[in-house]
Amino acid sequence: MGRHALLSASSSHRWLACPPSARLCENYEDTGSEYAQQGTDAHSLCEHKLKLSLGMDTSDPTEGLAFYDEEMEECACGYAEYVLSLVEKAKRECKDPVVLIEQRLDFSRYVEEGFGTGDCVIIADGTLYIIDYKHGKGVEVSAEGNPQMMLYALGALELFDGIYDIGAVRMAIYQPRRENVSVYAMAKDELLQWAKGELSEKAKLAYAGEGEFCAGEHCRFCKAKAVCRKRAEYNLELAKYDFEMPATLEDDEIAAILVKADELAAWAADVKEFALQQALSGVKYAGFKVVEGRSNRKYTDEDAVADTVKKAGFDPYEPKLLGITAMEKLLGKKKFAEILKGLVEKPQGKPALVPESDKRPEMNTAQEDFKED
Repeated sequence: MGRHALLSASSSHRWLACPPSARLCENYEDTGSEYAQQGTDAHSLCEHKLKLSLGMDTSDPTEGLAFYDEEMEECACGYAEYVLSLVEKAKRECKDPVVLIEQRLDFSRYVEEGFGTGDCVIIADGTLYIIDYKHGKGVEVSAEGNPQMMLYALGALELFDGIYDIGAVRMAIYQPRRENVSVYAMAKDELLQWAKGELSEKAKLAYAGEGEFCAGEHCRFCKAKAVCRKRAEYNLELAKYDFEMPATLEDDEIAAILVKADELAAWAADVKEFALQQALSGVKYAGFKVVEGRSNRKYTDEDAVADTVKKAGFDPYEPKLLGITAMEKLLGKKKFAEILKGLVEKPQGKPALVPESDKRPEMNTAQEDFKED
């Protein structure tokens, strides 16, 4: 496995917001997860599909992908199509645009030992394109002001700015499982101004392990998130309300709690998971013990169960209509929409209270429904 940069592009959102977290995270192992491996598999497939589309040498990686499925295949093909559309656009600006896939990008001019790997970079006269594939569907990722993308752009400029007359940078996030394609453009001069100012200053602090700890949504991907004192202080600020019943709180107090409610829940879950792993390794916490959790019965051999039940004169199976997702996979999206048009509906979603920054339109509340024109 290749060496990871201390101040990598992928972790820049965290270390720019909380510089000393970079050195703090060195004390903790990267445990990985199934989600991370799924993302790695998806990137391998995307690389293959894109190279195939561009006529480059490539080997099909699917046999070695633990999480390969039809959805991943569809996502990778969609990614390749999207990048090809940008390549065609670049060709209208430049006769010989350069397309780099899984390219190491060095931005150490501004960040000590800083480098990362760009999913796809397209260089043409006038415009530099940075494309990043995101397979996750938990959090929608925006390209606007995205430091990871901006660092990749700086690395690409180091390679090609003297060869191509680049004046603007277009950054795109392709996140198919969230139906999200986020694009953000900025002038090269604006990017360089950020690099020489805020970026360089924060990077120096981060590399030295200095600066102020700062808790926030960026803590989500921090290795020290379960034991960070600053994050604990940030979340325990809610303790000043003594967890009173909501009816005793003023509206502005409830609003203050809502701002931190999700982060508080995430922090508590992180602490519990960390404590469980520590307890399993022998750490004793006063008042707590490790027990076996609840489990459900399951068949040891489904084929044997089916044969046994059939021999006993019973039918072990039940006829069931495929769910919408499974049916769409069976028919394909185009055929599904064509033959089942009018037979599928999307009911109104369950009301959810979210920050005003959420992109979804606001629902009419009961009070608004009864307002007179």
